[in-house]
Amino acid sequence: MTMSNEPSGGNTPRPVDGDTPQPAQAHPAGDGQRSDGESTHAPVDASADAARLASILARLDRPVVLVGMMGVGKSSLGRKLANQLGAPFIDADDAIETSAQMTIPEIFATYGESFFRDGERRVIARLMGDTSGGDAPDEPRVKVIATGGGAFVNDATRALILRSGIAVWLDADLDTLVERTARKDNRPLLRGGNPREILGRLKTERQPFYAQAPIHVMSGNSPHARTLTRLLVAIDHWLDTSALDAPSSVQRES
Repeated sequence: MTMSNEPSGGNTPRPVDGDTPQPAQAHPAGDGQRSDGESTHAPVDASADAARLASILARLDRPVVLVGMMGVGKSSLGRKLANQLGAPFIDADDAIETSAQMTIPEIFATYGESFFRDGERRVIARLMGDTSGGDAPDEPRVKVIATGGGAFVNDATRALILRSGIAVWLDADLDTLVERTARKDNRPLLRGGNPREILGRLKTERQPFYAQAPIHVMSGNSPHARTLTRLLVAIDHWLDTSALDAPSSVQRES
């Protein structure tokens, strides 16, 4: 069984946490937003949200890649983000299963995790259009990709995402992860043990890798619309900062 490798950023990390203020890495104030992305007054004018979205679309030139623990909401939030951007949404796990003609639990059971991670790396490279042959002619550069929980831990996959995409670490507390992952019995790493203990260990082990993503947004039990707004604010801020870091290669908004 093989996983297809057919055709489908390295900025200094500046985590942006939507729930916990981080003064040294704050969002710019404006449009009714605090530096942590929360609203400071009654609902923000829809025109402000529209202006922010237009500003993002004018500058976005690469995939937005969601990373983080299983159960954090990468797929559900990713679909909403893609809809806002008018861009394709791709769930990397679904793409892996399609390529392998097997479910992920079946791949784990038959070939083991190391084999799965290697195939995952190749599939994500294809989805991002980062292959030795270059981008496929009809492959859109702007898209939203939700990755599996362990993808960003792989050194090669992480380097690829940081180099060629905008990595967003979606984070949540342990209680939220336990509650969400209990809804489905399709998590190979949670089988054969106490899910809370396994999730707690994985969260601790993976945090140093996730923290290398330049954007950090909390995805708790708040409505998805609220998390999506924080995410758009964070991407807008990242694009601003990237323009300052590399003015010759990234067009700053007017």
